[in-house]
Amino acid sequence: MNFNYSKKDKLKSKKVIERLFTEGKAVTAYPLRLIYLKTDFEDGSQLKTGVSVSKRLHKTAVSRNRIKRLLREAYRLNKPLHFNNSSASYAFMILYLSKDQTTLDKLDTNMKILFRKFTEKTAD
Repeated sequence: MNFNYSKKDKLKSKKVIERLFTEGKAVTAYPLRLIYLKTDFEDGSQLKTGVSVSKRLHKTAVSRNRIKRLLREAYRLNKPLHFNNSSASYAFMILYLSKDQTTLDKLDTNMKILFRKFTEKTAD
């Protein structure tokens, strides 16, 4: 199992992010929302993922950055369990929707639920 979240796995392209929010589909497991889009990447990677926390809900950069760190860690730990045998390539954006602070344990369980819903929805 590959638990890495390297630079090539991060979603940075503004064009892909724009397409993701206009054409992408969403799955929600409160307080997380996963917006996904099936796409091909030039570097041949399977998944590219970004995380986002609303400035409106979390005013200080310290709290936003902490939640983003926790989101990336929960994603990194759950990625191999759900996507190691996936052949399609996707762009993901994981959004945190709650006003409350969170812990890694809560995010980890919600991330598992979110990925389970995603695999059910894309298995059709």
